[in-house]
Amino acid sequence: MTHKHLVSLVIPVYAGKKTLPLLMEEILPLTFEQRSPNGNQYIICEVLLVHDCGPDASDRIIEELSAEYQFVRPVWLTRNFGQHAATLAGMASATGDWIATIDEDGQQAPGDIGLLLDRALAESQQVVYAQPIMPPPHGWLRNLLSRTAKGIAHKLLDSPNSGQFNSFRLIDGEIGRILAAYCGNGIYLDVALSWIAGRIGYCPVMLRHEMARPSGYSYMKLLAHFWHMIIALGTRPLRFITIMGLFSVAIAASLAGYVIFLKMFGDMPIQGWTSLIITIAFFSGCILTALGVIAEYLALSLTIAMGKPLYMVSTKPTRSGTIR
Repeated sequence: MTHKHLVSLVIPVYAGKKTLPLLMEEILPLTFEQRSPNGNQYIICEVLLVHDCGPDASDRIIEELSAEYQFVRPVWLTRNFGQHAATLAGMASATGDWIATIDEDGQQAPGDIGLLLDRALAESQQVVYAQPIMPPPHGWLRNLLSRTAKGIAHKLLDSPNSGQFNSFRLIDGEIGRILAAYCGNGIYLDVALSWIAGRIGYCPVMLRHEMARPSGYSYMKLLAHFWHMIIALGTRPLRFITIMGLFSVAIAASLAGYVIFLKMFGDMPIQGWTSLIITIAFFSGCILTALGVIAEYLALSLTIAMGKPLYMVSTKPTRSGTIR
């Protein structure tokens, strides 16, 4: 008998008042038995809508959808914790063989879950990320910064496909629930997945235009998101400080040798205050950079030691009004 794969669909909801009803209509046919392009049987057994306390009336819409559709399960967070925390909260409550995660804006097609499942089964993957085959639908500056951030993540993770993260994922259900159980505050979801999943794949998909919903991420929020990911990567940024220190010593030695050479063999007078100011400014910048990175690690360690929760689930709806 062919195994029917149960898929739990997790959707973190921040500003889904306009998009969620249309998205549920699209998901509804997938809650009946489906066949993927490769003939694998699957069904979306539940949709977990995680309310992340955004600025619109998403909570009202989630209540209406849960009353209309039996497969919809609301998860109420006590306040806004962010997309990754909301995703983990949904994963902790998922019961399916597989856990799929998508955004609320309709850019990712739920029907493509079958493609991700085929890739996972054919290549025995534990995690499969959607890999868009067209340029991101954003401005050139945001796309450039996104490519730069992914390139840095690729270098720091030291993996052939690292940095190619996407919020449209298919995760082995057991791995997803284990991750949600132990993942603490300050941990970047996709970095944590790379720690415990040894087989990670990618599946080409077509993205659509977002529905009538502006992006919830400003440039400052994206920068904070990127820095959070860098800190969560582990000790590699601290190693970079060591390299930067050695590089600074090399520059200082070279500068000193150059000044001594000019003094002994050149006719150019050497003004002591100029080289002194340059040296002080250079090393002061290096010291402040190092102290800043170390302070970030200390702050993260203190947050974890104090037991700050990554998220907190409530048994009743949390009304909207909090601005991310």
